[in-house]
Amino acid sequence: MNAPLDPRVDAYIADSAAFARPILQHLRKLIHAACPEVQEAIKWNFPFFMYRGNLCFMASFKSHCGFGFWSKEIRTRLTRELGRSDEAMGQFGRITMLSDLPKDSVISKYLKEAVKLAEAGKPPRTPKAPVKRRELVVPADLIEALGKNKKAAATFEAFSYSHQKEYVEWITEAKRPETRENRLAQTMAWLKAGKSRNESYERPR
Repeated sequence: MNAPLDPRVDAYIADSAAFARPILQHLRKLIHAACPEVQEAIKWNFPFFMYRGNLCFMASFKSHCGFGFWSKEIRTRLTRELGRSDEAMGQFGRITMLSDLPKDSVISKYLKEAVKLAEAGKPPRTPKAPVKRRELVVPADLIEALGKNKKAAATFEAFSYSHQKEYVEWITEAKRPETRENRLAQTMAWLKAGKSRNESYERPR
């Protein structure tokens, strides 16, 4: 039985730029075809697809879309085979039209492999009904960093809204790029140590 679609993802696609809507709709269709039990959600202001944990995510920006996997094993393989991981959020580069995507068969292959990895690593969970909560816009650079470190990502996800917000605001309020990079690196170090922002008394300036 196919899992229900999340109306918040419908709204996200509808609010995206005209060029992005067919890309997002196509990716969503491929994801559900590869994993009928996948659950949809909005995390950090982007659509996430979950099956025994985070499976993949997609995003739209002013001039391009991004699509990526959560599994480190899948990300490593895609980076090696496609070589586009640094061009944009996700592992498929800057997607501006459907033809920028690999063939459907290639995307479906990686989706099914991600599903197998999820099944091998975690027991099934009973799906929970979507909970209405305040949206927190997590910047793309923090999402990318969290996607590369499961321990830090688990800590961040387990935090309350207020603890997450403390880190997000600290990073986004940086006025210089080098300050932002330093704060992002320090955030990852603290998250890997299981610390909230206020627990960390030594803060780089």
